[in-house]
Amino acid sequence: MVSTLYSLYFSCSYSHPLSLRSRRLSVPLSMKSPCVPLYFKNTHRFIKSAISDQYHEKDERNEISGTLGEKENQGTMPKHVAIILDGNRRWAKKNGLKIAEGQEAGCRRALDMTEDFFIEGINTVSLFAFSTENWRRPQDEVDYWMVIFEFFAKMMIPQAHRQKIKVTVIGKRENIPASLRDAILEVEEATKSYEGKHLIMALDYSGRLDILQACKSLAEKAKNGLIQLEDIDEKLMENELMTKCSEFPIPDLLIRTGGEQRISNFFLWQSAYTELYFPTVLWPEFGKTEYLEALTWYQQRERRFGLRV
Repeated sequence: MVSTLYSLYFSCSYSHPLSLRSRRLSVPLSMKSPCVPLYFKNTHRFIKSAISDQYHEKDERNEISGTLGEKENQGTMPKHVAIILDGNRRWAKKNGLKIAEGQEAGCRRALDMTEDFFIEGINTVSLFAFSTENWRRPQDEVDYWMVIFEFFAKMMIPQAHRQKIKVTVIGKRENIPASLRDAILEVEEATKSYEGKHLIMALDYSGRLDILQACKSLAEKAKNGLIQLEDIDEKLMENELMTKCSEFPIPDLLIRTGGEQRISNFFLWQSAYTELYFPTVLWPEFGKTEYLEALTWYQQRERRFGLRV
């Protein structure tokens, strides 16, 4: 199924976002996935809206940035914001749509928000898009997610160049399709030189497995005499976690949309003193206004890190 779905070829030109050509789709008539007809139906609309939406919200963005500036003195801004993108399925159900349309809306929201993520000097934004546990979902839904992620990676290349954003994908790559791995390598290579704005996508990521692989790496280094047992401390541990790719590996603020109040195996080590914010709005409806509310809430927090103040 995965290899068949990934015969969909993304024929895009990246010299300018408006130069995108229609994708040439070639799928055997025997394909029976319920997602495919919807994919064909929505392809042109999805590409068109994902591109055009970027150019129609400048005034609103400037207004929100000004509002944030008025509240800036209430506290410092986070350097690293982590977001669990929850609610795509519920949003689709609420609006009488298919799950695949909820997935598309969630991806479009992430693309629309990339510039706003970094307002007011925020350096790193991490998006929890697909957990290791998500492989347990229905196969046609998982397959469609892989298509969406490949599209996102390819669309991020011109957008990242325009906004000078470094893009990194963390998580296991053994189980994802080869074409998606290639797209990830392409966007990472194309944006690796940018500084100051870092977008991290967590794909097939597990906080427990992140800690486990870090422990194994330290044990292997100790076994080979590269480090001594007494050398192992929190700093060495953090240098083995997947977030070592970031200048600011520890998130200051974690947002989970959709109202669920748990972090679901995301950044378990990294979130020990992270401020947790749980808005009820579903991810496809999470816009600049909601993001501003989260940042304002963060600025009003008194972070103590275990100290009495």
